[in-house]
Amino acid sequence: MGSENKGEAPVHAVTVSGFWMDPHELTNSEFAKFVEVTRWVTIAEKVPTREEFPDAPPEKLVAGALVFTGTAGAVPLNDYTQWWQYRAGANWRHPQGPESSIEGKDRYPVVQATYSDAAAYCEWAGKQLPSEAQWEFAGRGGFDHATYTWGNERKHDHEKMANLWEGEFPHHNSGNDGFLRTAPVGSFPANGYGLVDMAGNVWEWTSDWYAPAFDPA
Repeated sequence: MGSENKGEAPVHAVTVSGFWMDPHELTNSEFAKFVEVTRWVTIAEKVPTREEFPDAPPEKLVAGALVFTGTAGAVPLNDYTQWWQYRAGANWRHPQGPESSIEGKDRYPVVQATYSDAAAYCEWAGKQLPSEAQWEFAGRGGFDHATYTWGNERKHDHEKMANLWEGEFPHHNSGNDGFLRTAPVGSFPANGYGLVDMAGNVWEWTSDWYAPAFDPA
């Protein structure tokens, strides 16, 4: 898939063995079943400790998570803290904070889950997080060097293909695809391998560590 982000380069060939991939993102209902059985407490639900953040003022050591909050107008895109804000009480059950809820959103992808949370779910379910190479291979859906997971055109026969930001980031999302935030899994067409939401909707974890100075040689 095409990219102009320096952090997603250099493009290089990788060989992967056969593997299985779930057809959609992990849903709230699936994660809730895991939590019910294991009594798992996610990172966002735990109070940060003084040992972890020795310089933080006491009033800031509260359980929570980052929440996307659109700006009032256009802003320079060199400071993500303008649109990501730490909100007390935000977690997978309350994605935007205590006032929000996942009630009625069983088929929506779970969010506010850290790498540790995702890895714990996979271990419980007898699965594992894909490597970056596996995820990209699956995401391509059989296409090679295409801009999107379905080809090179943003739309296919005028059909919306993914839940994407449409408008001027980070202050105006038109919601023309039908969703201002996340969408239920499978709301858009599957790729060539029968996988949905391999572009758009939510970020997904892989098993690899990010290496800014990666050298494929």
